[in-house]
Amino acid sequence: MDLLNIISGEVQSYWEQPFAQPYFDNSTRREITATVGQSALLHCRVRNLGDRAVSWIRKRDLHILTVGILTYTNDQRFQSLHTEGSDEWTLRITSPQPRDSGTYECQVSTEPKISQAFRLSVVVSRAKILGNSELFIKSGSDINLTCVALQSPAPPSFIYWYKGGRVVNYSQRGGISVLTERQTKTSKLVIARAVASDSGNYTCSPSSSDSASVVVHVINGEQPAAMQHGNSSANGILINKHSFSLAYIAAVPVGTNLIISLTSSSIGFVLKSFLLHGAYR
Repeated sequence: MDLLNIISGEVQSYWEQPFAQPYFDNSTRREITATVGQSALLHCRVRNLGDRAVSWIRKRDLHILTVGILTYTNDQRFQSLHTEGSDEWTLRITSPQPRDSGTYECQVSTEPKISQAFRLSVVVSRAKILGNSELFIKSGSDINLTCVALQSPAPPSFIYWYKGGRVVNYSQRGGISVLTERQTKTSKLVIARAVASDSGNYTCSPSSSDSASVVVHVINGEQPAAMQHGNSSANGILINKHSFSLAYIAAVPVGTNLIISLTSSSIGFVLKSFLLHGAYR
């Protein structure tokens, strides 16, 4: 047997060995959650790739998205990222939408082909301010609001508070503090010794999340029983009986008529000529 045949046989024997064949590194995460608007990254790591090609396939329609570093779809949000000499081939989806949720396959052009599946879930992150959507605070008490970023796979980089359309101004009024805990995805706004000018619409806006708002009313004097407990002790009218929320209240001297406007998602309703009977003292 001549030397050429010996070398050829050794090379063939080497490539037939299992460790020389491409295989997937299973240390990468294969269940990925991304939020709308933030890039989704699917990391596929292939060992012993050699001269084979790595492709990304969308499973639901078997659409080829990328081959190597080339994009094979008209949707330019999909891109393959690869650093020369590395084992990692990353599919990046820019500005993912819920419709992009599903299974994606990292495929290697061996014979037969081998593939690894990745499951992507794209969610809409939203903020929630704990408590009711409308709050009545007694003048001189503290306004205390807590906001949580829900369905956010990663802590928000920031959480801003707005009053109306403006960021809450710390310098314009003393007694305002904000405590944001990124790991728990929460932010607390405290406004000490509330006055009437602190009334308004407060909005919590985390990065990459839909915002949430609450309307705060700062009331001078004692709060009416109807506001505190959802009923009028004098006449037994349950304000919350049909899940009404108090939208507006005009206080008038004892012994005269009180007009209360109530709203719900489906019913608008006005109570007129309601005698106070000591609701204000």
